[in-house]
Amino acid sequence: MSSFQQVWQDGWAVLRARWYFRKAASLGAKARVWGRPVVQNWGRMIIGSRLRLVSTVAKTELVASGEGLLEIGDNVFINYGCSIAANQLVRIGNNCNIGTYVIMMDNDFHRLEPERRHERPESAPIILEENVWLGGRVIVLRGVTIGAGSVIGAGSVVTKDIPPRSLAVGMPARVIREL
Repeated sequence: MSSFQQVWQDGWAVLRARWYFRKAASLGAKARVWGRPVVQNWGRMIIGSRLRLVSTVAKTELVASGEGLLEIGDNVFINYGCSIAANQLVRIGNNCNIGTYVIMMDNDFHRLEPERRHERPESAPIILEENVWLGGRVIVLRGVTIGAGSVIGAGSVVTKDIPPRSLAVGMPARVIREL
């Protein structure tokens, strides 16, 4: 690909980011979007600079609802097929990489008890600190903080906090070593 074609494609990606995040409280410089994500901002979104969001092979969904805040830091990469929903708070720190088909939702949207399944439980924040890498098909449940510099292996389900600089894998995700 020539340098002209690369500049052309990046220019369109920047324009797409401005369109899809037009209702965001703030949008950082050089945020780029490839494909057609689903962005529903009924709460508040803060998008950092140099976001790279891919929604080509499968739709990427970003939702902030009600009083929810979806905050994405600088230099974050979000791959295709992800679903990220903030009813209270989902914060993605700077330099994070999010693999394909990752799910992060700060609410379970229903209770477990059969007689209360139509009730929505309380939300609990999800925090990804700086430089976290989530492998493909990771699920992060409500109330979880993943420490700075950590890696979550593909297919893991994160149910509890992960300390900084850790490698965690499994269902539920457990720390197998420090980094």
